[in-house]
Amino acid sequence: MNDGDTADDIMDATYRALCTHGYADLTMQDIADESDKSKAALHYHYDSKHDLLCAFLEYLYDGFVDRTEDPNGETSHERLLALVDSVLDKPDDGSEEFGTAILEIRAHAPHEPEFRERLTEFDDYLVDELQAVLEDGIADGTFDPGLDAEDTARFIVTVLTGAATERVTTGRPVECTRRMLTEYVETHLLAEQRGVEA
Repeated sequence: MNDGDTADDIMDATYRALCTHGYADLTMQDIADESDKSKAALHYHYDSKHDLLCAFLEYLYDGFVDRTEDPNGETSHERLLALVDSVLDKPDDGSEEFGTAILEIRAHAPHEPEFRERLTEFDDYLVDELQAVLEDGIADGTFDPGLDAEDTARFIVTVLTGAATERVTTGRPVECTRRMLTEYVETHLLAEQRGVEA
């Protein structure tokens, strides 16, 4: 088994352990119990639970990028909505328990600089992706030329983050957020809806 396979196996075990135990109660032994490796073997690769979880956040980031980059669509409008959908439509292989564990990690980020740094990567990446689509749409006349692409992208990310938090904390589906963001795009961002000449 190569190092890549070992890392993937440890990340998969970490995922399962987080689903079962949550963040606060998670131990290296819990992760070892979900894998075919001993606790000592985990410590060979990661000095502590903190280090392992930092690596796990990087692993999640890579998966998030794979899932959301290059949104489908022939127009900037379609690509923007596809990108929003790709964030709201989380993979169906997860569980509510895992979402709760990630929310716990996010709650510790103000006191854990390395967690904060990695979680910020998610937001910054998504802002950059949304901003690029918006700027393309401004350039081709799809979106209002007076639009501030960066501020709009940050606003959308804030809404998406809130929807994810609400889904975990209250169990509410994201369909209202999807519907209202679609309406926002179509009534506030499209040049034709704002009476702007392309």
